[in-house]
Parts: sequence; C-alpha cells; structure tokens
Amino acid sequence: MIHLRNQQFAIRPTQPATALRELEQIHFLTATNQELTSVSDLLRDFYDKSWPEYTTANVVNQQLTNLMATPDVDGLDFLTQHETVPVTVFYNLALQRLGFTPDLDFKLADPLAAMAKIQLPVAPHAGDDFTLAELKQAWYLLLTTHTKTGQTFLDHLTTHGYFAPFVHDASVEKPLIFNGKAQAVFDTTRLIREVVYVESPQDTDHDGKRDLLKAEIIRPAETESGLKVPVLYTASPYNQGTNDEAGDQMMHNVNVPLEPKQPNDLTLADVTAQPNTTPVPDPRPVTTTTKTAEETFAREQSYTLNDYFLARGFAVVYAAGIGTLDSDGVRTTGDPEETTSTIAIIEWLAGNRTAFTSRAATQAIPAWWSNHAVAMTGRSYLGTLATAAATTGVDGLKTVISEAAISNWYDYYRDGGLVIAPGGFPGEDTDVLAEETFSRQLKAGDYHRIQAKWQADLAAITHGQDRSTGNYNTFWDARNYLKNVKNIKADLLLVHGLNDWNVKPRNVNNLWNAVRDLPVTKKLILHQGQHIYINAFRSIDYTDIVNLWLTHELLGVDNQAETILPNVIIQDNVQPETWHATDDWDAPTNQQRVFNLQHDELVDQTTHEPMEFATSFNDQLPAAQYQRYTKDIAAWQTDLLGDKHNDLFGHRLIFKSAVLKDDLILDGKSVVKLQVAVNQPVGMLSFQVVDYGEAKRLGVSPTPLRVSLDEGYRWREDNLREFQTTKATPWKMITKGHRNLQNRTNTYHVDELKPNQFYDLSVTLQPTHYRLLAGHQLGLVVYATDFGMTVRGNQDLQYSIQLGQSSLTIPFVGK
Repeated sequence: MIHLRNQQFAIRPTQPATALRELEQIHFLTATNQELTSVSDLLRDFYDKSWPEYTTANVVNQQLTNLMATPDVDGLDFLTQHETVPVTVFYNLALQRLGFTPDLDFKLADPLAAMAKIQLPVAPHAGDDFTLAELKQAWYLLLTTHTKTGQTFLDHLTTHGYFAPFVHDASVEKPLIFNGKAQAVFDTTRLIREVVYVESPQDTDHDGKRDLLKAEIIRPAETESGLKVPVLYTASPYNQGTNDEAGDQMMHNVNVPLEPKQPNDLTLADVTAQPNTTPVPDPRPVTTTTKTAEETFAREQSYTLNDYFLARGFAVVYAAGIGTLDSDGVRTTGDPEETTSTIAIIEWLAGNRTAFTSRAATQAIPAWWSNHAVAMTGRSYLGTLATAAATTGVDGLKTVISEAAISNWYDYYRDGGLVIAPGGFPGEDTDVLAEETFSRQLKAGDYHRIQAKWQADLAAITHGQDRSTGNYNTFWDARNYLKNVKNIKADLLLVHGLNDWNVKPRNVNNLWNAVRDLPVTKKLILHQGQHIYINAFRSIDYTDIVNLWLTHELLGVDNQAETILPNVIIQDNVQPETWHATDDWDAPTNQQRVFNLQHDELVDQTTHEPMEFATSFNDQLPAAQYQRYTKDIAAWQTDLLGDKHNDLFGHRLIFKSAVLKDDLILDGKSVVKLQVAVNQPVGMLSFQVVDYGEAKRLGVSPTPLRVSLDEGYRWREDNLREFQTTKATPWKMITKGHRNLQNRTNTYHVDELKPNQFYDLSVTLQPTHYRLLAGHQLGLVVYATDFGMTVRGNQDLQYSIQLGQSSLTIPFVGK
C-alpha cells in the first residue's frame, strides 16, 4: 500500500522550553491560545492557523470537515465534541495535512503504523491521549516533518502565505529561525538586483590593466535598512552565455589509433607546475565611493537552491569569471588564474577587494550590505570552482556546497595515461570547454579586440593538454586542486552521484580522503544518480540539510549542524527512497575480498570453466560492427556485458563469481591485478565490475513527479523528482577503470612495452558504494576500447592474460 519512505536528517532535537519559545516566535502559540485548557480547543486553534489562505472561520471549518479524525468522524466534529485528543486522532489528522490519503497511503484505524513505515517522526507521549504540553511539542515536531511532496509542513504553510504577515511586520526579528533553520520572511517581490565589476589581481588578457569581473547581485530589500546578510556565491562560467556551435566544431576526433609513447624516467618534480610570476599591473585608483549601483539586470541564470534561500534572507551572487561576457581576461579551464578570478569575488564580499559600478571603473562600490560570510554553491564546473576556491583558504569563505565537482582536472579528461572523455561527450577536452565558455565572443566589438590573443591562448591550451600521450604533465598539475587541500579553512558539504560518469566518483573520493584529517567539518552525500542536482527529492530532506548547514555556517546559529548531520549519507541502490547514515566512505579499515581469475572464484564465461593458464582476446572489430558502435554507444555497452553469442564474443573477457549466498556491500576502490601481454608495442585495457542478476534497479536519472514546489510565497518553483525502479534488467555496471599499458608505474612515467611480453599491471577502478544481492553474481569484464570514453582506433591488438597471476580485489563493509 505505502511505497514512500521519508528520511529526514536535519530535524534538530529541541528542548521543550525552546520549542515553546519558537512556537511563540512564529505565532502558533499566542497569549490567547495558551490560556486554553482543552487539548482539542488548542489543536483546533492550531489548525485554524494552518490554513493561512483562508480568512474566515466558516471556510476553515469546511477544511476540517474534509479531514477524518477516525474511520467514522471528521475532524471538525471530533474536535468540537471532545475535550481530549487521542494520539491516533492527532496523527490521522496530521497525515492528511501532510498530504497522505486514507486507504491509499494509510489506514485510519492505525496511523502510527503508517508513521513508522513512512518513517515520519512521532512525538513522545505518556498515554493514549495527548496532554496540553505534549500537544504543543507534537505540533512543533509536525511543523518540521516532511509532507508527501517532500517539503516540511512549515514550508508547505509558507507557500500558502503563513509568513506573509511577517514580511512587513517591524516587530519580527530577521532572520527568523525555527528548528535551527532560516524561514521565508523576506519579501521576494522587492529583491534588489545590481551589477558590479570586481577588480581581480590578474591581467590574463595582457592589456596592461587588471581584469574587471562582472558580478550579478540579488539581495533582500531589508539590506537598505541596515540589515547585513550572508551571501551564496555561484561561480558559473556558463552564466553569461556559451558558444555551443564553436565548441561543437572543436570536438576532437576519437576514431584514431592509440599511439606508442617514448619511454621516460620522469619524476613528480619534473611535472610539477611552477607558480606564475608575471607581474600584475597596479590597481586602479579609487577617487570616489558610492553605495548605489549604476546597472541592474532582468533575470539571472538562477539555481533553485539559491532561490530558496533568497526568500530566507540570504543574498545571492553570480559571476562567470575571466573571459566571459562583460568581463575582462581569457578562459583557462581550471588553472590558478581561474581560481584567482573566482576568489576575487569572495574577497570583495568580505571587504578585502575593490569593485566598481561600471566598466569605466570611475566609482568604487563596497559590499556594504554583506555580513562578510560567504558560501559557494553549484554543480559540475560550478562546484569545481567552489572546490578550487576552498583550497586557497581565502578569508570570508565559510563553507562550500560542492556538488558533482572536479578535484583534479586530469581525473576528468584523463585516466591512467589515456585520453578519457567525460561520459556522453567523446572528443571534449579543456580547449573545447574553454572555447564554449569564452562568451566574450558574443559581443563582436569586444571579440574583435581580443581575437588574436584568444586564438594564441587557445592553441596553448590545446598543446598543453597533450592528447597525443594522455600523460600527467605540468598543464594538468596546475589544475590539480588536491595539491592544496592543506589550505582549506572552509567547512565542506560534498555531494556526488555514484553513477556520475561525467565527473567520475574518483573526484569526490580523492577529495574526501585528502580532507579526512583536516580540522574542518566535512559532510558527504552520495546518491545513486548521474550528473544531477538532488535539491528537490521526496525521500531525503536535502534542502533542509542545506538550510541547517548554512544557518549555522553563515548566520552563526548554534544549531548543532556538525553533530546532527551524519558524516556520510549514502543512498541505497536496491531499496527505493532509502538513505543510510554512516561514519565514513572508503575507510582505510574496510575489509577486502580477493577473487582470483584462475580458480573458481571468478569463472571465464567463454567456456564456463575455471581457466588454468592464459586467455586472450582481440580488440579489432569488423568494419561495419565498428562503425555501428561508434554511432550507438548504448548498443556497444549492451553487447559488452551480454552473453557470449553477441557481436563482441572474442573481443572481451567476462568473468563471473559463483552465485552469492549473502549480500555483498562494495565500499571504496576495487583493484584489478593482471599479468598481461599485447602483440604490439602499444596497448590499453579497460575494466567494468558488474552486478549480474535479473532485477528491477533504480534508474540513474530521476523521474519527475509532476509536482511543483514553491520556494517561498508566490516565488519561484522547483520540480519534485525521485529515483524510481526501471523494468527488470539482467545486469548493472557498478564501476569501471582504464589504463595505458605504457603507464604501469604512474600517469607521468612511460614504461617500455615489448610485444608479447607479460607485464604486471595494477589498476585502481573508480570508487563506489554498491549492495550486491544474494543470488546475484559479481562480474568482471576485461576489454580494451571503451567506445564511450577512450580513443577508438580499431587496431589489431591481441591481448593475453595469465589468469593464475590475475585477480580482482573488492573492498567491502559488513559481514
């Protein structure tokens, strides 16, 4: 009957006296209703207040008659005819107000069973009936509880106008905090939008002047009356537009052969990037200062999570950075210059840098409305720049909420000495991304003046990224934020998808492991999706988590966010709408299980018998089949993991374990060890770990639930979504990895590769967390060309593997 599961991690346990005080602050408890002696009268009064869109008692009464208190009595009749309120009646009414339907979602005869099954919190009570004191605490908890559509009940009331009278009430203290979270008592109809130009300490276009960077600001009108507010800052290179056609034209051809590389003896010191020592022009003189901007804007490219907080008294700033429309400079794709431009905005918000009211730079303007506390938000490139900013230790940056972010650009565009595409974008590279985001091109006059300089810089990026070898070099080292994690002072909230093959999970895993011992607070949320946001999901209170987090980090409220929120939250890949709290991910103390490829732990699927010696496969495909796969990567993936009779038989190896007797929970990085030979002095191997077993599995893209969630009152909306199960499938790819056989030592040292000579190879695959069910089989697929990610040369390469010296090591938790 019930398929919903509610997980709320951000409800702050609250002492009774504090709860009463907070109920008074939001006007649910008043001097009048606190004189009531009847529990039912008090609950009736609470419900009168909980339909703010209705202004007459008759209409509210009608709403109560539409709620059933018992299987036979409606809410109005019950509260009118009884002095007491049984716990069951309270939760029958509560479930309906939360949007759940009797008989469909719960039984009126036993609402507490439904509360337990949906995982909704139940207030403490001593007997069958609530006392007055217990009812007040129960109502407080109900306001923090999620509705069927994934909002707290108080947020639901907010969208219907509950806080509308608070907006212009001078007696209401702002920000207003309830259960440790900021509430929507700010007027979104009067938001102030203005533009400033921050002077960054760099000159990336070499015009002899410091780069000016456009920043778009949205702040509450209440700041005009002296209120200082915190800032959510999203650095988005896409914010001012993109050059999609130009980027498409630059995409690299991946239907090219893998080339042999010249062996070298490079060390890490040889590929370490040196800091830029180019002198920076002097800052512009400041002769006049104003608090009034000269420029505004109509509509920003907003992020719905930021919109949510605009209604709650936070300012929001968007900036695209160097080389973008209306800013100076050139695009550099992730290097220290881009980081410098990113943190220049923070320095201005913290009072430590100059901005001007126009590009003429004649009048300075401070961020006089800022409380100097900044958080960075955003996904993908946006989250990447948040990570980069954090590694500088810049003053004013209190926290980053970094979603699906790159921590090392080599791990985005390369893997194991190979050129590897982000999932879904074969042929993309740093130069393509630079061209796509160089939105200065969108203004012809500006582009005319910078075109020659830009083309030279773009060519330098193409050369530096070195697609010919795929090796780690000084270009990539300059774009490795992991080197600077020791500088991090901001607290971290990291979010990533375990099925994200665009920004692969290694990026968040390496960052998580690097900061594990840093003296900052860090939290991690891992979901089962791909490259997505999770801020409007029904099964987890992500928006509430962020509200608790930011209220603590930016407003300084002691709401115990560090201790209430688990260190790690991981979405279950088997049970829909289920999330687990745990202490760590990929912990050094995890257990390991080794599957040997020769013995009976993993059986070769060519013969379905244990192999005693060596086995081999050829990577070259018939021309027609090769052409088909280049145009249909999904078909290639299906054939790769399918049975022996498909078109890839003989072009990959599949090993499967015996049927598992117990669940196996993979947690961390699997390692493949092989003895391998290839018939030419060039070669690569790819690997996929697979869950084999017929089952319905969660989709990696969330399903829209046809529900729009208002983020304030008559404000912007977000669309409710949830991961849902697909039709049964015979397998699910868990994780993957790749390695150039000439990079057996590391990604910058090139090893000799003699034809037909066996070499030891150890490959660490992308990290994951995955529950493999009893009755399923663990699979390992060994192949070479990955049509979705590697170059596709269709070369006559014959790979041989000594199975007795080959294994798959799985890290796991539990029994």
